[in-house]
Amino acid sequence: MLLTGLQSAHGGGLAEAAAALAATAAAGTALAVAALLTACRARPAPPARVRTALRDRERRTAFLPQRDPDASGRPRPRAPGRPLPTAG
Repeated sequence: MLLTGLQSAHGGGLAEAAAALAATAAAGTALAVAALLTACRARPAPPARVRTALRDRERRTAFLPQRDPDASGRPRPRAPGRPLPTAG
């Protein structure tokens, strides 16, 4: 879309469109390379911090479904009854 607008604004020309396409590709490639280099240089989180975060999340969400058992869309729990017959 950018290239079409550029081409129609300058009266057209295949050479101008190709130059605009090359400039866009070069900018995109430079951005991708910069993002890759930044990601490679980032230090990973220490294992202790990862364990603590996972443990904290587990503690926060352990009983989340039981906060409102009568909420819309939740099935009602089954009442205790006779055990189901099993093959024996």
